[in-house]
Amino acid sequence: MPSLTLSGVTVNFPFSPYECQKAYMNKVIECLQKKVNGVLESPTGTGKTLCLLCATLAWRENFKGTISARKIAERLGKEMFPNTPLSSWGTAATDGDKPTYYTDVPKIVYASRTHSQLAQVISELKNTSYRPKVCVLGSREQLCINQEVMRQESNHVKYPISTRSQSTDRDLVNSILDVEDLVQFGTKQRVCPYYLSRSLKQQADVIFMPYNYLLDPKSRKAHNIDLNGAVVIFDEAHNVEKTCEESTSFDLTPYDVASAINAVDRLLVEQAKEISHKDSVNEDVNVESLSSGLKLDLSTIAKIKQILLDLEAAIDSYEVPSDKGITKPGIFIYEVLERAHLTYSNKTAVYEALEQISGYLAGQPGIFLNTSGLQKLSDIIQLVFCGEPSEKDRRHQMETNTAHFKVHIHRDNSVHKKKQSVDVWASSSSKKQGNILSYWCFSPGFSMQDLVNQGVRCIILTSGTLSPLSSFTSEMRIEFPVRLENSHVIERDQIFVSIIAQGPDGAHLSSAFDRRFVPENMASLGNTVANLSRVVPHGLLVFFPSFPLMEKTLEFWKANGHANRIENIKPMFVEPKGKGTFNDVIDGYYSKVNDPASKGGSFFAVCRGKASEGLDFADTYGRGVIITGLPFPPKNDPRVILKMQFLDEMNRKKAPGLKYLSGQDWYKQQAFRAVNQAIGRVIRHKEDYGAIFLCDQRFKSADARAQLPSWVRSYVRLCDSFGNVVRDVSQFFRIAQKMVSCRTCTVHTMQQILALFSFVKEPNSGASGMASICHEYESEVLDNQRRPANLLDALEQGNHSTGEDSGFTMGEEKANHLSTLSLQYDKRMEDELRGGKRKIKLVQEQVTSRAKKFLADMKKSLSQVSFDRIIQALQTYKKTDDLDQLLTETAILSEDTNTQSLLHGFYQFVRPHHKKRFDENCQELTGKGCGYKPDHTLSKDEKKTVMLQNGMKHIFTQCSASKNEVHTTFLTDVKKALGAERSTQLFQAIHTYKKTDNYEKLVTTAVSLFTERDENFGLLVRFGMFIRPNHKKQYKDMLDGLIGQPVSAPDVPVMIEEQQEQPEASLLSPLRSQSKISSFFSSSQRR
Repeated sequence: MPSLTLSGVTVNFPFSPYECQKAYMNKVIECLQKKVNGVLESPTGTGKTLCLLCATLAWRENFKGTISARKIAERLGKEMFPNTPLSSWGTAATDGDKPTYYTDVPKIVYASRTHSQLAQVISELKNTSYRPKVCVLGSREQLCINQEVMRQESNHVKYPISTRSQSTDRDLVNSILDVEDLVQFGTKQRVCPYYLSRSLKQQADVIFMPYNYLLDPKSRKAHNIDLNGAVVIFDEAHNVEKTCEESTSFDLTPYDVASAINAVDRLLVEQAKEISHKDSVNEDVNVESLSSGLKLDLSTIAKIKQILLDLEAAIDSYEVPSDKGITKPGIFIYEVLERAHLTYSNKTAVYEALEQISGYLAGQPGIFLNTSGLQKLSDIIQLVFCGEPSEKDRRHQMETNTAHFKVHIHRDNSVHKKKQSVDVWASSSSKKQGNILSYWCFSPGFSMQDLVNQGVRCIILTSGTLSPLSSFTSEMRIEFPVRLENSHVIERDQIFVSIIAQGPDGAHLSSAFDRRFVPENMASLGNTVANLSRVVPHGLLVFFPSFPLMEKTLEFWKANGHANRIENIKPMFVEPKGKGTFNDVIDGYYSKVNDPASKGGSFFAVCRGKASEGLDFADTYGRGVIITGLPFPPKNDPRVILKMQFLDEMNRKKAPGLKYLSGQDWYKQQAFRAVNQAIGRVIRHKEDYGAIFLCDQRFKSADARAQLPSWVRSYVRLCDSFGNVVRDVSQFFRIAQKMVSCRTCTVHTMQQILALFSFVKEPNSGASGMASICHEYESEVLDNQRRPANLLDALEQGNHSTGEDSGFTMGEEKANHLSTLSLQYDKRMEDELRGGKRKIKLVQEQVTSRAKKFLADMKKSLSQVSFDRIIQALQTYKKTDDLDQLLTETAILSEDTNTQSLLHGFYQFVRPHHKKRFDENCQELTGKGCGYKPDHTLSKDEKKTVMLQNGMKHIFTQCSASKNEVHTTFLTDVKKALGAERSTQLFQAIHTYKKTDNYEKLVTTAVSLFTERDENFGLLVRFGMFIRPNHKKQYKDMLDGLIGQPVSAPDVPVMIEEQQEQPEASLLSPLRSQSKISSFFSSSQRR
């Protein structure tokens, strides 16, 4: 695995990193070494998560290494390396003035938005060389495996199904497991995954969790998360602002209060009955007298109920206009709660009583009682009454706690109906519609400063869409000295970005409030989408600002024919509001895009929806993204109004040096953040390409373009007319497809292919891995000046044996078939697409792509132990020619139907004299052979002889036949061997050769078609009859290099120029295409 040194830290990386990846890892290490916060934006597709993991874990290992150096130096009484003092080992070695111990090595707290995103992160971690102790925190809902308990709604009833053994912990502590893995392990071992994860947390080097666990003080306390000295990482941090605000806000509904009152009522009745059954009426009613185990007396329970009733009355006492609520400063929350006798003086006693009541009620067997209202009130007390101020400091503490909050009281218009109680204690307010008490935080900095106060080492926020960074960081209210807006790994010819200000009919496009539902605007947008669906290949994504706007627009399109036009080209799939049917819809879209009989599909979704946030629309699934407007937040939403007012207030009151966004700037930022997230769906990796269409005239302004991601800005173009857009994007996709074809056809030298299969050969030096394989192979090339034809040849060449060909055709197992031939032919060609010259070395693309796929499938499907054992068996087979061990180790692949194709894939590595036996073994284990044919047992030289003989046999036959019959026979053989589709591809290449005399393009196509299967190689030799005289020598030299031995003159047929006057009409071919091609070869010689 390649390694590189960044800022004194050696980082192991799975492959050679791009420059943008090096820049990203440098910034991560800078944050860690200097103990400063960082905000890092790197576009999707740049390997952000992998870079983040490798850089962080490399730094952590370096930190431990410097501690070891210090300890050794202290024990020796001097430095081990006098010329390399400890201070030069990195900042960790002299981390402050205090001694550093192994217990001081920082934990890594890695947070992302959802558990599904964390699962992807853990999958990336498994692809690295680092194996830290990890733990994933989840909720009881996610980790409970007790079937009876899972049916309960309350968390309090979820408890471990059994205790685990210490050996279980030891087995798991070095494993890398996500939530699903934990659940599977718990189910198998009959241990509780929830408590298991909490146990693993104590020993973990890296703790993964959703970031609401980290930002919510209540969750942090519940999971006992210690952040002192920890490195905190927020991945996918574009949503962190919203989560910060929501985690410290609440909405207390009438339903919450009523359910809490009912729960306490139930408890009072139970306790009264229990007391009435006591033998002695004089016995005190106290903790000891209650057999239930509840450590509260009746008077305390009654006081809790009175507090709840008073709180309900206080909230409902405010007269609220039906259409809007009333807003008060944040400190007003203490006034409301004081009316219910909730103050700093009694907050601890009330909180403990509520917790006891909730736990007791939830734990009652066979009875379910909703305790969510009680739990919410407990959470509110923790949030509002944070801190332990003295009497004189209490007012200041209250002002500090509420500085970033607003109280909003509004009518309850929800469907929840409060259960009415017959208890005389129940107030009349519980029988009428009540008010909602909202306590909203408007500064994410409140949570961020709270994290800093926990003593964290540093905080790193990273995402693909954080732009503009200045407004993002100003909201956080903490310093971010390290910042990065990274470039993308793609080239200019892989992205097309156009602002479409007007549709095909000239009407201006806009989703502004006064234009969005204008028929002219909706019709023009429909025409725009319909026309773009014609020129964008495969999958097209269309994002609307909101669900209501999408629904009304689609309804208009259906009524006016626009939807039919789109449907006829790319069938339409629409993102549903609910989660239940989303997977069915997206699977339908994927299937349509994959359908070779269709022209793709179109997926209609909303910004900030599920499709725009976390789904991967790589390659054909997202060749184009249309943004139909700017998704501003709903301006009449009370929370949006208050947020903007709050920011404007902060701007007026701000102290010198502080910077706040204005309300209007924040409003714009929210729209563009959602746009940028949707745009990120289109380019997902280095070889991807796609187009972005911004269909709103407001994108024309310089200010709007400045809000786009840095990797997009430089490519934005504004076209004068819609016709120019269609012209330019059509040209873009033609060029992009050609460029991808060129990139995939560009040669990967043989040592690169060997590097992909680093297990094929074990270097004598004792080194292991990709680098050593390449090193030894390059040495062999210098010695032999001849490259092996395939991987097994290279393996055998290491033993200086004769080498045998392992080509074969496996029928249905083509996906694992590696071509055994490569074209070792260097040439220069005109780089028409980029305006320059480049060297192209041709090789069959299937070798590289299939080799990569086979290697990836092997690593993905097997455990590391199984993978290593199979590699070792293959290396032993190479040295000893003993097939038995290989059969034994590869038998594990037959146990799972998902890995049986890998077993068949190993057929290609088996030497010819073992192929029949290996095929029989596969037939016995899986019921299916590997496509064995008798000619697979032939050696390489024997197969070459047979192929040349076949070619010459056809040649001699052709010499005795007429020219027309030669052509007809050859073309018939081609169609039979290649099939209709590939034959057409060859015929088109021939026609192009006739017109342009472009020999390189013709040969590239012919070689790729004829060398995929060994039995078709004779057709490549026969194809020489169609090469013009001025290219004959080049063609013969190419065949010499390809076959590995000289091709005699008869092997390369030539056109008999004396027959060039033969009329085209005499060609006897039933196929029009064959007639045209034959006539071309007749006429081409007349030049």
